[in-house]
Amino acid sequence: MKCPYCGQLNNRVVDSRLSRSEFAVRRRRECLDCMRRFTTYEKVEDLPVMVVKKDGRREEFNRDKILSGIKKACEKRAISVDQIEEVVDSVERDFRDANEKEISSTVVGNKVMELLHRLDDVAYVRFASVYREFKDVDDFIEELKSLIPRKILEDKKPDGCSDDG
Repeated sequence: MKCPYCGQLNNRVVDSRLSRSEFAVRRRRECLDCMRRFTTYEKVEDLPVMVVKKDGRREEFNRDKILSGIKKACEKRAISVDQIEEVVDSVERDFRDANEKEISSTVVGNKVMELLHRLDDVAYVRFASVYREFKDVDDFIEELKSLIPRKILEDKKPDGCSDDG
């Protein structure tokens, strides 16, 4: 492994352990020339899972694309990087474990929304608004109605209003 600092190949492994996702081995290395340490990750090379887009195009499953979308949805929320990584790991693990060569982008999006729904309602709605291509406020309201228990909606009605008309 080439040292990222000095470019030399002379280094040793100081520590090895499974990464948090358990998909890779994390190795701390020390360059024997410049004595600096760096981290590498080793993982099994999988056959690519292809994502079938709504228009029929196919592209390789891209973990970073999912991570980026989830990070945007979770901005300014009390959600740790570890929690975001767990969601992405779970999505990736589910699809890798399924041993499918192709998976629909709809299935991917729905899985992300399911996991975000459990994690944080605001992040869920943000992601859903982009994924489901909300066109106006009415789309947001409909989605929010599914999140708010009916009892809370009824309690918020002004006095004198009823469902009877």
